[in-house]
Amino acid sequence: MVKKIPRGKVTTYGEIAKALKIKDSRIVGWALHANKNKNIPCHRVVNKNGFLAKNYAFGGAKIQKERLKKEGIKFISNFQVDLKNHFWKIN
Repeated sequence: MVKKIPRGKVTTYGEIAKALKIKDSRIVGWALHANKNKNIPCHRVVNKNGFLAKNYAFGGAKIQKERLKKEGIKFISNFQVDLKNHFWKIN
């Protein structure tokens, strides 16, 4: 599911949970945190308010932010993505 998120877009743990029919979005977060495959763009997943993961699996929120900025993602605060313009809704 995470591999489907387009470059320059983000989605939320809750959106993925809903699409996968998982009742607790924290399960999605735990799975992504345990991910060791750098080919899965887990940097494109944020919380429901657009905030980055403090414990991003590949180096913390600063690294996650750098990766998103390289894709053209804009931020409305230091670690909060502009969901209004970058949210990807899973169909």
